[in-house]
Amino acid sequence: MLIALLAQGAAHGSGHMPDDAPPPFPPFEAWHMPGQLFWLAILFAVLYFALSRFILPKMSDTIEKRSDRIASDLDQAAVLNEQATEAQQALELRIAQAKAKARETAAKAKQKIDDEVSAQTARVDTEIEKKLEAAESRITEMRTKAMQNVEQIAIDTADAMTARFGLKASPADLKKAVSASLK
Repeated sequence: MLIALLAQGAAHGSGHMPDDAPPPFPPFEAWHMPGQLFWLAILFAVLYFALSRFILPKMSDTIEKRSDRIASDLDQAAVLNEQATEAQQALELRIAQAKAKARETAAKAKQKIDDEVSAQTARVDTEIEKKLEAAESRITEMRTKAMQNVEQIAIDTADAMTARFGLKASPADLKKAVSASLK
């Protein structure tokens, strides 16, 4: 039907053109249309055949290879991520163990130092106690000597005082009186 319309248009078109008009553009002339449609159909058929047999299969293979490669890369990334997570957990465990060991070592060192300090403190306390006892015994000895001297001085002083008052007391009485007053 299209061909009949085109042929009819060509027959009418050639009779209605004025003589001084320029000739129409050749591809738009109606009598060229059937050949153009024929070659258009052949070109589309060849293009369809080439696309369906050669280009589209290569494109689909390329797309499939890419999707397989992407899936493989994603799987590999997941495996590497899992390995990294395991490595991180192992590292955190080792760090926790190292911290615990460090705490234990520090506690042992502190205990050892505390024991040494306690032993030294006990030794120093013992030495100080001995020195205090020695000092106390010297003080007691000095006090005793001083008291003996004081007692003798007190007896002499009491004798001088009684003599000054014109009284005479026996040394035993003076010693007894001084001893009673010193206690």
